[in-house]
Amino acid sequence: MKLGLNLGYWGAGNDADNIALAKEADRLGYSVAWVAEAYGSDTPTVLAWVGAQTERIDLGAAVMQIPARTPAMTAMTAATLDTLSGGRFRLGLGVSGPQVSEGWHGVRFDAPLGRTREYVDIVRMALRRETVRYDGKHYTLPLPDGPGKALKLTVHPVREQIPVYLAAVGPKNLELAGEIADGWLAIFFSPENAKELLEPLRAGAAKAGKGTEADPLAGYDIVPTVPVVLGDDLEAAAEPLRHYTALYIGGMGSREKNFYNQLAVRMGYEEAAAKVQDLYLARQHRDAAAAVPLELIDRTALIGPRDRVRDRLVRYAEAGVSTLTISPFAGSLQERVHVVRTMAELIGETGLAE
Repeated sequence: MKLGLNLGYWGAGNDADNIALAKEADRLGYSVAWVAEAYGSDTPTVLAWVGAQTERIDLGAAVMQIPARTPAMTAMTAATLDTLSGGRFRLGLGVSGPQVSEGWHGVRFDAPLGRTREYVDIVRMALRRETVRYDGKHYTLPLPDGPGKALKLTVHPVREQIPVYLAAVGPKNLELAGEIADGWLAIFFSPENAKELLEPLRAGAAKAGKGTEADPLAGYDIVPTVPVVLGDDLEAAAEPLRHYTALYIGGMGSREKNFYNQLAVRMGYEEAAAKVQDLYLARQHRDAAAAVPLELIDRTALIGPRDRVRDRLVRYAEAGVSTLTISPFAGSLQERVHVVRTMAELIGETGLAE
């Protein structure tokens, strides 16, 4: 199992700290540093900045939002970042949510599965340097009855194939990720629920003839982002994650369409998920955070004493995780660097490091 580092969002005064974390992860042999975007800092700009100041670590988009860019623009950006970094770029894509897609980008959040499939088709076609002609339900290139011309990417990517990852939560999107992507970017991944989570992913991979007959996910990169808080007191270690978890389960989306809330329900926390959402949408954010079950946090994060975290690392590997991306939830830069170093030590102690 490899280690990744999630650097999250930028632009909140954390830029220098994140560069320091990326450099330390690079020095320690971490596999990849992932960068996020919502409606603040964008992923490609930040990855170019990180890539210029690191040497070996891969540069992962987690994620570039599908409604934010045309597929051709995404292919151009991917080819450019991969070339500038000497073949270190990983393209993570996601449809975002209806609030951001429609409210920020002005793109209707309809048919997300069909749009994602066509989007990835066009991106890969462009990266193969084919002349891009596409007649889909959601995308048509060139536009008909106009002056548009079918074009080919002018630059030559340094690799034949740039790995594509999909951020997916629901079963149908997971099946699509297994079918058309090289890896899955997961959030709130629980080793105890891995069988149910991986079943649709495995079905999609089998449909595409991936891996082996015995294991369609062989060679497929399963990449959960896992918050990490080290400390002797389990309750105290869980505390920084309460508001984070409540935000996703309670406030990320509407009452009718919140993928993370639905995930918590599928994990067996229906009553708690409803309570957290009710409180969060009523703007009682502290109460919503307090209502998040400790067990849910414990199952989807690495918290507690060092030895306990080491043992949980083994559970993630046994559950099928191939790249475990850590997100250090600590106050100071020094504390976060300590987490990055400790996780490198622990994965070495378990014998899981590749």
